[in-house]
Amino acid sequence: MSMSENKFHSLEILDPTASNTIANNYEFTPLSFSDYLGQTQLKNKLALYTNAAKLRAEALDHMLISGPPGLGKTTISRIMAQVMGVDIKICAGPTLERTGDLVALLSNLKPREILFIDEIHRLPITVEEVLYSAMEKFQVNIMVGQGTGADTVTLPLNPFTLIGATTKSGSLSAPLRSRFGISERIDFYEVCELEQIVLQAANFLELKLEPQAANLIAQAARGTPRIAKRILRRVRDFTQVHKATVANLELVSQALEFIGIDRSGLCATDHLLLQKILLEFNGGPVGLETLAALVGEDKEAIEMVYEPFLLRQGYLEKTPRGRRIPPKMQAQLKKQFSDQQTIF
Repeated sequence: MSMSENKFHSLEILDPTASNTIANNYEFTPLSFSDYLGQTQLKNKLALYTNAAKLRAEALDHMLISGPPGLGKTTISRIMAQVMGVDIKICAGPTLERTGDLVALLSNLKPREILFIDEIHRLPITVEEVLYSAMEKFQVNIMVGQGTGADTVTLPLNPFTLIGATTKSGSLSAPLRSRFGISERIDFYEVCELEQIVLQAANFLELKLEPQAANLIAQAARGTPRIAKRILRRVRDFTQVHKATVANLELVSQALEFIGIDRSGLCATDHLLLQKILLEFNGGPVGLETLAALVGEDKEAIEMVYEPFLLRQGYLEKTPRGRRIPPKMQAQLKKQFSDQQTIF
Protein backbone atom coordinates (compact mmCIF):
# COMPACT_ATOMS: atom_id res chain seq x y z
CA MET A 1 0.00 0.00 0.00
CA SER A 2 1.40 3.40 -1.01
CA MET A 3 1.67 6.34 1.39
CA SER A 4 -1.29 8.05 -0.29
CA GLU A 5 -3.41 4.90 -0.10
CA ASN A 6 -2.42 4.36 3.52
CA LYS A 7 -3.33 7.94 4.43
CA PHE A 8 -6.77 7.67 2.92
CA HIS A 9 -7.62 4.00 3.45
CA SER A 10 -10.19 5.07 6.06
CA LEU A 11 -11.69 7.82 3.88
CA GLU A 12 -15.48 7.73 4.25
CA ILE A 13 -17.28 6.76 1.05
CA LEU A 14 -21.08 6.59 1.03
CA ASP A 15 -22.76 3.96 -1.10
CA PRO A 16 -25.83 5.68 -2.61
CA THR A 17 -27.82 2.44 -2.32
CA ALA A 18 -27.20 2.07 1.43
CA SER A 19 -30.15 2.14 3.81
CA ASN A 20 -30.34 4.43 6.84
CA THR A 21 -29.54 1.53 9.13
CA ILE A 22 -26.49 0.49 7.15
CA ALA A 23 -25.25 4.06 6.77
CA ASN A 24 -25.28 4.67 10.49
CA ASN A 25 -26.19 2.15 13.16
CA TYR A 26 -25.67 4.70 15.94
CA GLU A 27 -28.36 7.23 15.08
CA PHE A 28 -30.87 7.99 12.38
CA THR A 29 -29.25 9.57 9.33
CA PRO A 30 -31.69 10.80 6.65
CA LEU A 31 -30.74 9.83 3.12
CA SER A 32 -33.53 11.65 1.28
CA PHE A 33 -34.81 15.21 1.26
CA SER A 34 -38.20 14.01 2.54
CA ASP A 35 -36.57 12.48 5.64
CA TYR A 36 -34.44 15.59 6.25
CA LEU A 37 -36.47 17.79 8.59
CA GLY A 38 -36.11 21.56 8.78
CA GLN A 39 -34.16 24.01 6.55
CA THR A 40 -37.10 23.97 4.11
CA GLN A 41 -35.93 26.80 1.85
CA LEU A 42 -32.38 25.46 1.58
CA LYS A 43 -33.65 21.91 1.07
CA ASN A 44 -35.92 22.99 -1.79
CA LYS A 45 -33.07 24.82 -3.51
CA LEU A 46 -30.67 21.88 -3.27
CA ALA A 47 -33.34 19.42 -4.40
CA LEU A 48 -33.86 21.51 -7.54
CA TYR A 49 -30.12 21.86 -8.23
CA THR A 50 -29.39 18.15 -7.80
CA ASN A 51 -32.37 16.94 -9.82
CA ALA A 52 -31.52 19.35 -12.66
CA ALA A 53 -27.91 18.11 -12.75
CA LYS A 54 -29.15 14.51 -12.71
CA LEU A 55 -31.50 15.15 -15.65
CA ARG A 56 -28.59 16.59 -17.64
CA ALA A 57 -26.29 13.77 -16.52
CA GLU A 58 -23.77 16.43 -15.50
CA ALA A 59 -21.72 17.09 -12.41
CA LEU A 60 -23.37 19.55 -10.06
CA ASP A 61 -21.76 22.98 -9.78
CA HIS A 62 -19.24 23.26 -6.96
CA MET A 63 -20.98 24.33 -3.77
CA LEU A 64 -19.97 26.12 -0.56
CA ILE A 65 -22.06 25.52 2.56
CA SER A 66 -21.39 27.75 5.56
CA GLY A 67 -22.86 27.74 9.04
CA PRO A 68 -22.22 26.75 12.67
CA PRO A 69 -21.17 23.18 13.48
CA GLY A 70 -23.73 20.42 14.04
CA LEU A 71 -26.46 21.74 11.72
CA GLY A 72 -26.26 19.03 9.04
CA LYS A 73 -23.85 20.23 6.35
CA THR A 74 -22.42 16.74 5.90
CA THR A 75 -25.83 15.07 6.06
CA ILE A 76 -27.38 17.26 3.38
CA SER A 77 -24.35 16.64 1.15
CA ARG A 78 -24.87 12.89 1.54
CA ILE A 79 -28.49 13.33 0.50
CA MET A 80 -27.41 15.20 -2.63
CA ALA A 81 -25.15 12.30 -3.56
CA GLN A 82 -28.03 9.90 -2.93
CA VAL A 83 -30.35 11.87 -5.21
CA MET A 84 -27.76 12.01 -7.99
CA GLY A 85 -26.91 8.32 -7.60
CA VAL A 86 -23.19 8.91 -7.09
CA ASP A 87 -20.66 8.22 -4.35
CA ILE A 88 -19.46 10.91 -1.98
CA LYS A 89 -15.95 10.98 -0.52
CA ILE A 90 -15.64 12.86 2.75
CA CYS A 91 -12.50 14.32 4.28
CA ALA A 92 -11.45 17.29 6.42
CA GLY A 93 -9.37 20.24 5.29
CA PRO A 94 -6.66 19.91 7.99
CA THR A 95 -5.92 16.29 6.91
CA LEU A 96 -4.88 17.43 3.42
CA GLU A 97 -1.41 18.55 4.40
CA ARG A 98 0.34 18.17 1.03
CA THR A 99 -0.62 18.78 -2.59
CA GLY A 100 -0.04 15.10 -3.31
CA ASP A 101 -2.77 14.19 -0.81
CA LEU A 102 -5.33 16.24 -2.70
CA VAL A 103 -4.14 15.11 -6.16
CA ALA A 104 -4.49 11.47 -5.06
CA LEU A 105 -8.09 12.14 -4.04
CA LEU A 106 -9.01 14.08 -7.16
CA SER A 107 -7.46 11.61 -9.60
CA ASN A 108 -9.51 8.75 -8.12
CA LEU A 109 -12.87 10.48 -8.45
CA LYS A 110 -15.27 8.94 -10.95
CA PRO A 111 -17.42 11.10 -13.25
CA ARG A 112 -19.97 13.25 -11.34
CA GLU A 113 -18.77 12.05 -7.92
CA ILE A 114 -18.83 14.42 -4.98
CA LEU A 115 -15.80 15.35 -2.90
CA PHE A 116 -16.85 16.84 0.44
CA ILE A 117 -14.17 18.81 2.30
CA ASP A 118 -15.15 19.82 5.81
CA GLU A 119 -13.55 22.91 7.37
CA ILE A 120 -12.31 23.86 3.92
CA HIS A 121 -11.07 27.22 5.22
CA ARG A 122 -8.28 25.32 7.03
CA LEU A 123 -6.67 24.01 3.82
CA PRO A 124 -2.98 24.94 3.52
CA ILE A 125 -2.53 27.61 0.83
CA THR A 126 -0.36 25.34 -1.35
CA VAL A 127 -3.07 22.67 -1.32
CA GLU A 128 -5.81 25.23 -1.93
CA GLU A 129 -4.05 26.48 -5.05
CA VAL A 130 -4.26 23.00 -6.58
CA LEU A 131 -8.04 23.28 -6.37
CA TYR A 132 -8.20 26.34 -8.62
CA SER A 133 -7.52 24.55 -11.92
CA ALA A 134 -9.23 21.37 -10.68
CA MET A 135 -12.48 23.24 -10.07
CA GLU A 136 -12.37 25.39 -13.21
CA LYS A 137 -10.84 23.10 -15.84
CA PHE A 138 -11.00 19.63 -14.24
CA GLN A 139 -7.26 19.25 -14.43
CA VAL A 140 -4.24 19.61 -12.14
CA ASN A 141 -0.68 20.60 -12.98
CA ILE A 142 1.99 18.41 -11.42
CA MET A 143 5.67 19.37 -11.23
CA VAL A 144 7.90 16.46 -12.28
CA GLY A 145 11.62 16.47 -11.56
CA GLN A 146 13.78 19.08 -9.86
CA GLY A 147 15.96 22.02 -10.78
CA THR A 148 16.56 22.86 -14.43
CA GLY A 149 15.15 19.50 -15.52
CA ALA A 150 11.79 20.08 -13.87
CA ASP A 151 8.72 19.97 -16.07
CA THR A 152 4.98 20.46 -15.60
CA VAL A 153 2.60 17.64 -16.47
CA THR A 154 -1.13 18.25 -16.80
CA LEU A 155 -3.29 15.53 -15.29
CA PRO A 156 -6.90 15.49 -16.56
CA LEU A 157 -9.69 14.79 -14.06
CA ASN A 158 -13.18 13.43 -14.39
CA PRO A 159 -15.87 16.11 -13.98
CA PHE A 160 -16.70 16.17 -10.27
CA THR A 161 -18.45 18.30 -7.67
CA LEU A 162 -16.60 19.85 -4.76
CA ILE A 163 -18.72 20.64 -1.73
CA GLY A 164 -16.84 22.75 0.77
CA ALA A 165 -18.19 23.18 4.29
CA THR A 166 -17.01 25.91 6.62
CA THR A 167 -17.87 27.31 10.03
CA LYS A 168 -15.86 30.45 9.24
CA SER A 169 -16.88 31.71 5.83
CA GLY A 170 -14.94 34.94 6.41
CA SER A 171 -11.70 32.97 6.62
CA LEU A 172 -12.10 31.60 3.10
CA SER A 173 -9.81 33.22 0.52
CA ALA A 174 -11.45 35.28 -2.22
CA PRO A 175 -9.94 33.22 -5.11
CA LEU A 176 -11.36 29.98 -3.69
CA ARG A 177 -14.73 31.48 -2.79
CA SER A 178 -15.19 32.85 -6.32
CA ARG A 179 -14.90 29.37 -7.83
CA PHE A 180 -18.03 28.02 -6.15
CA GLY A 181 -21.08 28.20 -8.41
CA ILE A 182 -23.47 27.70 -5.49
CA SER A 183 -23.08 29.31 -2.09
CA GLU A 184 -25.61 28.61 0.67
CA ARG A 185 -25.81 29.11 4.43
CA ILE A 186 -27.38 26.70 6.88
CA ASP A 187 -28.70 28.36 10.03
CA PHE A 188 -29.94 27.35 13.47
CA TYR A 189 -33.18 25.37 13.69
CA GLU A 190 -36.47 26.45 15.23
CA VAL A 191 -37.71 24.59 18.32
CA CYS A 192 -40.64 23.09 16.37
CA GLU A 193 -38.24 21.67 13.76
CA LEU A 194 -35.95 20.23 16.42
CA GLU A 195 -38.93 18.64 18.16
CA GLN A 196 -39.76 16.70 14.99
CA ILE A 197 -36.12 15.68 14.59
CA VAL A 198 -36.04 14.42 18.18
CA LEU A 199 -39.23 12.38 17.67
CA GLN A 200 -37.83 10.97 14.43
CA ALA A 201 -34.57 9.96 16.13
CA ALA A 202 -36.44 8.53 19.14
CA ASN A 203 -38.44 6.30 16.83
CA PHE A 204 -35.23 5.03 15.25
CA LEU A 205 -33.79 4.35 18.72
CA GLU A 206 -37.02 2.56 19.69
CA LEU A 207 -37.52 4.99 22.58
CA LYS A 208 -41.07 5.93 23.54
CA LEU A 209 -40.96 9.69 23.95
CA GLU A 210 -43.89 11.96 24.75
CA PRO A 211 -44.28 15.05 22.51
CA GLN A 212 -43.95 17.42 25.50
CA ALA A 213 -40.71 15.71 26.48
CA ALA A 214 -39.44 16.01 22.89
CA ASN A 215 -40.26 19.73 22.99
CA LEU A 216 -38.21 20.14 26.18
CA ILE A 217 -35.21 18.45 24.55
CA ALA A 218 -35.66 20.72 21.53
CA GLN A 219 -35.64 23.82 23.74
CA ALA A 220 -32.40 22.70 25.39
CA ALA A 221 -30.65 21.85 22.10
CA ARG A 222 -29.34 25.35 21.27
CA GLY A 223 -30.91 25.25 17.82
CA THR A 224 -28.62 22.37 16.80
CA PRO A 225 -29.73 18.87 15.72
CA ARG A 226 -26.42 17.30 16.77
CA ILE A 227 -26.94 18.54 20.34
CA ALA A 228 -30.58 17.44 20.30
CA LYS A 229 -29.58 13.90 19.31
CA ARG A 230 -26.80 13.84 21.88
CA ILE A 231 -29.25 14.82 24.64
CA LEU A 232 -31.72 12.22 23.37
CA ARG A 233 -29.14 9.44 23.70
CA ARG A 234 -28.50 10.47 27.30
CA VAL A 235 -32.25 10.53 27.94
CA ARG A 236 -32.42 6.99 26.59
CA ASP A 237 -29.67 5.96 29.05
CA PHE A 238 -31.58 7.63 31.88
CA THR A 239 -34.83 5.95 30.84
CA GLN A 240 -33.35 2.46 30.61
CA VAL A 241 -31.44 2.64 33.90
CA HIS A 242 -34.57 3.84 35.71
CA LYS A 243 -36.60 1.08 34.01
CA ALA A 244 -39.17 3.54 32.67
CA THR A 245 -41.39 2.46 29.77
CA VAL A 246 -41.93 6.00 28.47
CA ALA A 247 -39.71 9.09 28.54
CA ASN A 248 -42.18 11.67 29.78
CA LEU A 249 -41.76 15.34 30.65
CA GLU A 250 -40.82 14.67 34.28
CA LEU A 251 -38.21 12.07 33.39
CA VAL A 252 -36.60 14.27 30.70
CA SER A 253 -36.50 17.18 33.18
CA GLN A 254 -34.65 14.96 35.63
CA ALA A 255 -32.28 13.74 32.90
CA LEU A 256 -31.42 17.32 31.84
CA GLU A 257 -30.73 18.30 35.44
CA PHE A 258 -28.57 15.20 35.84
CA ILE A 259 -26.40 15.97 32.80
CA GLY A 260 -26.14 19.66 33.71
CA ILE A 261 -28.26 21.39 31.08
CA ASP A 262 -31.09 23.76 31.96
CA ARG A 263 -34.34 24.22 30.05
CA SER A 264 -32.95 27.06 27.95
CA GLY A 265 -29.93 24.99 26.89
CA LEU A 266 -27.31 26.59 29.15
CA CYS A 267 -24.63 24.20 30.37
CA ALA A 268 -22.27 24.51 33.35
CA THR A 269 -19.64 26.38 31.30
CA ASP A 270 -22.25 28.88 30.08
CA HIS A 271 -23.26 29.56 33.68
CA LEU A 272 -19.64 29.91 34.71
CA LEU A 273 -18.90 32.42 31.93
CA LEU A 274 -21.91 34.52 32.82
CA GLN A 275 -21.20 34.31 36.53
CA LYS A 276 -17.59 35.46 36.15
CA ILE A 277 -18.63 38.46 34.03
CA LEU A 278 -21.51 39.37 36.34
CA LEU A 279 -19.98 38.88 39.77
CA GLU A 280 -16.30 39.63 39.19
CA PHE A 281 -16.59 42.36 36.54
CA ASN A 282 -20.01 43.80 37.45
CA GLY A 283 -21.44 42.74 34.12
CA GLY A 284 -18.42 43.61 32.00
CA PRO A 285 -16.86 44.42 29.70
CA VAL A 286 -14.08 41.86 30.01
CA GLY A 287 -11.52 40.75 27.44
CA LEU A 288 -11.81 37.32 25.83
CA GLU A 289 -8.34 36.18 26.92
CA THR A 290 -9.06 37.17 30.53
CA LEU A 291 -12.39 35.35 30.41
CA ALA A 292 -10.77 32.22 28.95
CA ALA A 293 -8.18 32.17 31.73
CA LEU A 294 -10.84 32.57 34.44
CA VAL A 295 -13.00 29.67 33.25
CA GLY A 296 -10.14 27.42 32.14
CA GLU A 297 -11.25 27.19 28.50
CA ASP A 298 -9.44 27.92 25.25
CA LYS A 299 -10.53 31.29 23.85
CA GLU A 300 -11.30 29.70 20.48
CA ALA A 301 -13.61 27.21 22.21
CA ILE A 302 -15.42 30.09 23.89
CA GLU A 303 -15.81 31.89 20.55
CA MET A 304 -16.93 28.81 18.59
CA VAL A 305 -18.85 26.69 21.12
CA TYR A 306 -20.33 28.85 23.86
CA GLU A 307 -20.44 32.45 22.71
CA PRO A 308 -22.69 32.13 19.59
CA PHE A 309 -25.60 30.74 21.61
CA LEU A 310 -25.18 33.28 24.42
CA LEU A 311 -25.09 36.13 21.90
CA ARG A 312 -28.13 34.80 20.06
CA GLN A 313 -30.15 34.46 23.27
CA GLY A 314 -29.24 37.94 24.47
CA TYR A 315 -27.18 36.83 27.46
CA LEU A 316 -24.01 38.36 26.04
CA GLU A 317 -22.92 41.12 23.70
CA LYS A 318 -19.64 42.16 22.13
CA THR A 319 -18.20 45.65 22.58
CA PRO A 320 -14.87 47.21 21.49
CA ARG A 321 -13.64 46.73 25.08
CA GLY A 322 -14.74 43.10 25.43
CA ARG A 323 -17.73 40.96 26.37
CA ARG A 324 -20.51 42.24 28.59
CA ILE A 325 -23.93 41.18 29.84
CA PRO A 326 -26.69 43.56 28.69
CA PRO A 327 -28.16 45.54 31.62
CA LYS A 328 -31.63 44.06 31.07
CA MET A 329 -30.22 40.55 31.63
CA GLN A 330 -28.11 41.37 34.68
CA ALA A 331 -30.98 41.55 37.17
CA GLN A 332 -32.41 38.27 35.90
CA LEU A 333 -29.07 36.49 36.17
CA LYS A 334 -28.31 37.91 39.61
CA LYS A 335 -31.57 36.48 40.92
CA GLN A 336 -30.87 33.15 39.22
CA PHE A 337 -27.38 32.86 40.71
CA SER A 338 -28.56 33.89 44.18
CA ASP A 339 -31.22 31.15 44.06
CA GLN A 340 -28.69 28.46 43.16
CA GLN A 341 -27.31 26.30 45.93
CA THR A 342 -24.47 25.09 43.70
CA ILE A 343 -22.14 27.58 42.04
CA PHE A 344 -21.33 26.47 38.52
